[in-house]
Amino acid sequence: MTRYITASIPYVNSTPHIGYAVELFQVDVLLRYYKSRGEMVRGQFGSDDNSLKNVRAARDAGEETEIFVARHAEEFRKLADELGLDESLHNFIRTRDDLHMRGAQKLWSMFRPEDIDKRAYEGLYCVGCEAFYAQEDLLEGNLCPTHKKSVEVIKEENYFFKLSNYQTFFEDLLKKGTATWNGKTHSMNIVPEERRNEMLAFVKKLEDFSISRSVQRAENWGVPVPGDESQVMYVWVDALSNYITALGFADDAQAFADFWTNAHVRTHVIGKDIVRFHAIYWPAFLLSAGLSLPTEITVHGFFAVEGEKMSKSIGNVIHPKELVDLYGIDATRYLLLRELPLLGDGDISRARLEERYNDLANSLGNLVGRVAAMGVKYFDGVLDVVDVASVAAGFKPADSLHIAMESRDFKKYLELVQEYIAAANAKIQIEEPFKSAKTNLDACKKTLSELAAMIRFIAEVLSPIMPSISKEILARYTGEKVIHGAPLFPKREQDVT
Repeated sequence: MTRYITASIPYVNSTPHIGYAVELFQVDVLLRYYKSRGEMVRGQFGSDDNSLKNVRAARDAGEETEIFVARHAEEFRKLADELGLDESLHNFIRTRDDLHMRGAQKLWSMFRPEDIDKRAYEGLYCVGCEAFYAQEDLLEGNLCPTHKKSVEVIKEENYFFKLSNYQTFFEDLLKKGTATWNGKTHSMNIVPEERRNEMLAFVKKLEDFSISRSVQRAENWGVPVPGDESQVMYVWVDALSNYITALGFADDAQAFADFWTNAHVRTHVIGKDIVRFHAIYWPAFLLSAGLSLPTEITVHGFFAVEGEKMSKSIGNVIHPKELVDLYGIDATRYLLLRELPLLGDGDISRARLEERYNDLANSLGNLVGRVAAMGVKYFDGVLDVVDVASVAAGFKPADSLHIAMESRDFKKYLELVQEYIAAANAKIQIEEPFKSAKTNLDACKKTLSELAAMIRFIAEVLSPIMPSISKEILARYTGEKVIHGAPLFPKREQDVT
């Protein structure tokens, strides 16, 4: 099985925040999980450099656009190391890269002629969304529903993509999960189901949309439209193509064949605000060019901070490195994934994160340390090797974990792991090996050996989420002797509330 799993590419008009970090974590967890099952995987992330939003942010900062964008793109690139991402996700592409720009132009040149025309256009445009809105979709007559800022009235001549040509295809695809185009059957799943239902409502009437903008309005920034020096590609044609340009689409590279054309699963992990671009616009571009579609769109919600949307003006934006510096990479991965539900948004606070961290230390940290301490104290660390299947009473079937992962419900997955940890801690309280050590050493050793097996199981199922800590736990519990090491989650003294 070959899988290609991608994160969306963010605008680089500012620094990274935890909302994007949790998306990278989701991609990383999936890559690690499927790789551990013997599958061939590749991940991808990058930066959306060509947005008009970036141009205006650079101007506001008093910097050259190229310098401003490159500096911010590098901050996103560094997340691979700062967040401990798997090597299969250390692929990063900027949409200013030559490999990307040539690939985006190649994709445009492959569109069916009947899908493209040039026409005069007047529309209501939000720079923040890089999207046009219908009048009825605006708040209070002229406010973007996402950014709550006034939209701009844009009048110009642009190229349009005839999305209406694909009306029947998308109706079938979203209702049935499969649809046929030009004799080829395509399938695409949207997770969770509620997001698919939103797209079903959206495709009731598909409208043609602009896919270019004038060089003048773009301030001479973007990917030139092939054969028309007066136009650059509208950001979504340019940005969405990164998923294939990063694989060497421009040069027909083997990576493109392996991880796109011939991949068994092609997954995009995205935020809820860009579903229609990935589930409708992007597949339409690919159909027009005669290319394979993504097979899965995984959609997550956003983080609020104490009930407020993260905002620079409010001052509540949290950079992921802040949390890594406080809690370490693995605990940060756990904390953020545990707080974001499958459907809807997460609401976090510094106090909530601290509480979760302490819970992790008291449950998993104490379990690992306590069992090892007793094993060393009573048996010099030498315990019997026990298969976890023989001590699985109280555990839910491991299939439950796989179901949660296949459903992309990372929060549920971690809740199940916590049930396993709770079962192991309960076993200590019920069987009391610290007491049987004085009266029945055989019973004590049996209990500790079974607990060691449970801990190994917990470490293995946690490895996609907390790879370094899981590796440390297994190192302490898989040698000839159990090792009692330093605390996995050191107590923190500072008040972060």
